[in-house]
Order: sequence, then structure tokens, then C-alpha cells
Amino acid sequence: MELGIVLRPSCRVVSLPVPPSSSCRSSPSLFPLCKSHPQRLRASFATHPLLLRSSWLSLRESKGSRPGRISGARASTVKTDPSLVLKTKAVEISYGLKGASLFLVGMNGSMKTNLGKLLAEDLRYCYFDSDSIVEQAFGGESAAKSLREEDEKGYRQSETEVLKQLSSMGRLVVCAGDGAVQSSDNLALLRHGISIWIETPITLLAKEITENGNQCPSSWGVSASDSYAEVMEKLAKVYEEMKGGYATADVTVSLQRVATRLGCEKLEEVTAHDMAMEVLNELEKLTRVKKMMEEAGRPF
Repeated sequence: MELGIVLRPSCRVVSLPVPPSSSCRSSPSLFPLCKSHPQRLRASFATHPLLLRSSWLSLRESKGSRPGRISGARASTVKTDPSLVLKTKAVEISYGLKGASLFLVGMNGSMKTNLGKLLAEDLRYCYFDSDSIVEQAFGGESAAKSLREEDEKGYRQSETEVLKQLSSMGRLVVCAGDGAVQSSDNLALLRHGISIWIETPITLLAKEITENGNQCPSSWGVSASDSYAEVMEKLAKVYEEMKGGYATADVTVSLQRVATRLGCEKLEEVTAHDMAMEVLNELEKLTRVKKMMEEAGRPF
């Protein structure tokens, strides 16, 4: 039995691919996926690779291939407006990235999500959340959780198939779930772009969950009735299990280090703009080193 998922993308942030006919408007479209078994999802993705790619091309064309240069009267405004400072930095490093996709890894939280969307907007990339794609394909979070409990291996194969499709494209910012760093196959797929570990202190994540009611992956084993101490214990266990995979990322951006450098008394004072600027600075260093290595390898 096939499930048609209703998609409502925006011009800057999308959760699932849309066909080219819908452009970036909010008209619904259908992407036929099977929910009866995770392995059938893999077959469905394999059957519709052109739809995924054409959707990505449609969104890419709507954004333009490359941001323009900021100059003239606007240049003076850039110096005082943090958002324009960030956009200017994105313009400066855009050419060096050469359209490489960015894969954000690390424990899921509001900072990682907001950062991903902000980077996509300023770099004029498309935004995807790999976990959301899998969950929506299976009919929602609760259905995906049930299927995962019934067939963990099949669920992991579905995660791999999603990453395979996303890694075959360019100019994407992908918030990747923990499954992205739990197998050598998935880690290899991240090498098609640039992986970035967004290192958020678990104290901040635990506070978001217990005080703000933020959702977290079901695999963390956190329930709504858990106390702050119980949440901290579970998050610490997840972090210890996952940090080896996170550490394989090309770039690490630590919220704690950004807070210290900016002189913030509380971690909550660090904004997504602060983190995005740190990411862009690290990407600039990475692309500069890569360029130097390429030039060093050229014959005289």
C-alpha cells in the first residue's frame, strides 16, 4: 500500500523534495512511499531518484546559483547589522565551497535546527532534515518509532537510503540524525560534502527538554515525566555512545567555546547567528587549506 505525503515547502526551507512543477509555492504534491516495511521504503527511493533530483533542481533554480556581491551604500550598513554581516560572510566563502553540501551532525536540539535553516538561507542552499524525511515517509514519528522497534535493521537501511539520495546532490544543508554517524557506509556518504559537528552541551539540551518541552529523538529514551537529573543521565549516555562518530566530522563548532569567546555568562545568550558566523569562519579556513593543498600538488 502506498502512502502519499502532502508536502508544503517554502522557498528557503523544505522538509521533503517537491516536483519541479510546484516551484517553491506551497501547493501540495505527492511523493509515493511505502510504509508497510522499511525495506520497501528503500525500493521506493530507488524507484524515484529522478523525482528527488528534479525537485532539488527546482528549488536550486528558485534560489539562484550564486549570491551577488554586496557593495556601495549597503556596505556601510553591513558593518552594523549582524544579519547582513553574516550574509556578507556567506557571499565571501560561497565560491570556495563550490556548491558542496553541508551535513550537520551532533545531538539534536533547537540550536542545531535553527542553525541549519539560517545557513541554508544565507548560503542560498536548500535545507533538509534527514530524520524528518524518514519519519514522514512512514506516516509520522509514532509510526516510524513502531517500525524501528519491529525492524531496527530495516529502519537503519532506510536512513542510509535517504542519506544516499541527499549526498548525491549539492547546495544542501542537511541536519543529519544520529544514524548518519553509526555506520561506516553512512560516514562515507557524508564525505560527499562537508560534515560539521555542532557540539551543544547536554546541560543546555536537558534544559530545553525539561523546561521548554522540546522534543528529542525517541532513541534517546527520554520521557516527558523524566526529571532534569534523569534526562541528564540519559543524554550523557547517548553522548558517550555517539561522540566517536561525531568526532569524525571535518569541522567542529562548539557552543561552549563560542560562548567563552563572546564573553557570554549563560549558554542561552549564544544565538544561531553567533554559531553561523563561527561555522562560516571554520569553513573559510577549511576551503583555504584545501586550495593550498591543491596548488601545492600542481606541477610547475
